[in-house]
Amino acid sequence: MAFMVPLTETCTEFYKRFGVDVYTIFNMTEISSPIVSEPNPTKRGTCGKKRDGVDVRLVDENDCEVVLGEIGEMIVRTDRPWGMNSGYYKNPVATAEAWRNGWFHTGDCFRQDEEGYFYFVDRMKDAMRRRGENISSFEVEAEVVAYPDVREAAAYAVPSDLGEDDVMISVAAVADKEIDHATLMSFLGDRMPYFMVPRYIRILEELPKTPSSKVMKHVLRAEGVTSDTWDREHHNIRFKRETKIS
Repeated sequence: MAFMVPLTETCTEFYKRFGVDVYTIFNMTEISSPIVSEPNPTKRGTCGKKRDGVDVRLVDENDCEVVLGEIGEMIVRTDRPWGMNSGYYKNPVATAEAWRNGWFHTGDCFRQDEEGYFYFVDRMKDAMRRRGENISSFEVEAEVVAYPDVREAAAYAVPSDLGEDDVMISVAAVADKEIDHATLMSFLGDRMPYFMVPRYIRILEELPKTPSSKVMKHVLRAEGVTSDTWDREHHNIRFKRETKIS
């Protein structure tokens, strides 16, 4: 049985009650679970450690390994024949893009701690940069869905008047609940670093999804700031160290 969500404290109760082992992993179809935790892990927020039979590195845009603790793209290779895919069927361009310098490039950003545990940060294509600060859409979404009336959320970048990105979220409400933009913004402002707080909020009945229920952020990014988007700058809501956009 597999779930695509981080472990919570209730997992301890789950494996004790049902007598099963629970693991956290990072996996893609192409790479066969290079990161795996110990059974019933107690360290929250991590995907686990590198398993035997694979090499894993975190690298920058030039494929140079980053300093321990810094964020980098995870690249993977294996010492076992056919332990990973060798390319994409009839798609040499995608194969060449993923397999560079002898390593498979996952397109996912991680950081590693001194104990060897890996922490997922974001998909590279979903990462944002606002006023010199790198922002994880995954972390933004985690704070947004903590709001009691939010059922689901997607965070993504839209172009900023100052260059780089502004942060936008699209949210869907819990059944029979209504989301007040300003109240949600105040909630986020109390929980998040100032540079992560979204500028824009859009409320939808449902977020666009694939048949496998993954949110289609590329659709939301393409739609951008719409006529029904709420902008906190227009309501003069700013946070520490922010200045008004003229």
